[in-house]
Amino acid sequence: MENSLKGKPASFWQKYQLYFLLVAAVIIRQIPIVSIPLKWLETYFHEISHGIAALLTGGEIINIQLFATGAGLCTTQGGISFFITFFGYAGATLWGWLIFKLANSHQRTAQIFSGVMIVLLLTSIVLWARDLLTMIIIASLAVMFVFTVKMRKLYYLQLLLKFFGLSILLNSLFSPTYLFDGRDLGDGAALASMTMVPELVWVLLWCVLAIVVLYSLIKSNKSLHSYT
Repeated sequence: MENSLKGKPASFWQKYQLYFLLVAAVIIRQIPIVSIPLKWLETYFHEISHGIAALLTGGEIINIQLFATGAGLCTTQGGISFFITFFGYAGATLWGWLIFKLANSHQRTAQIFSGVMIVLLLTSIVLWARDLLTMIIIASLAVMFVFTVKMRKLYYLQLLLKFFGLSILLNSLFSPTYLFDGRDLGDGAALASMTMVPELVWVLLWCVLAIVVLYSLIKSNKSLHSYT
């Protein structure tokens, strides 16, 4: 239990932990080789969000592809195209929020979530991965979560999962802006063709959603670690 919940002032680290993790996520994203597993993780959550939206609207996932560069592709059939397309970035934002909140709530909750992620990743390999590279990348992510479960000190597991959550949120904030490449491709262009609403509007909507979610985490963090 946090010190602030015991009636004691929160420590400096407890009060500003989220900001330190956020800065670390920003820095590590800029390091070429080290950032690759994070890019894979972020892309996986983006693509699985497309897939989950397809399943929830009556469709199915045909296959998920992840590439060494950090790009990805989810092929679906059936379902409601609008929701499937929209929930790539929006879903990743919600994943980032959920991971941070669960990890921040309790150490055992963080451990259970890591176990659930291992099951989801292995399921993705069995049901939706069709090429060797995708299988290897998803298996690497599963191994990464296996190591988190094996951590002796669950406090470090919490920190790592919170770091993952913030990294995914940052990706959801900045990645939509990459759609402005002049090629008229990607989720924003697809939504624009479906709705006649300009791609810029969808990109801004995804970015604003990520900012609102990140702000909510910062605000709840301040409330949790306020003086009592």
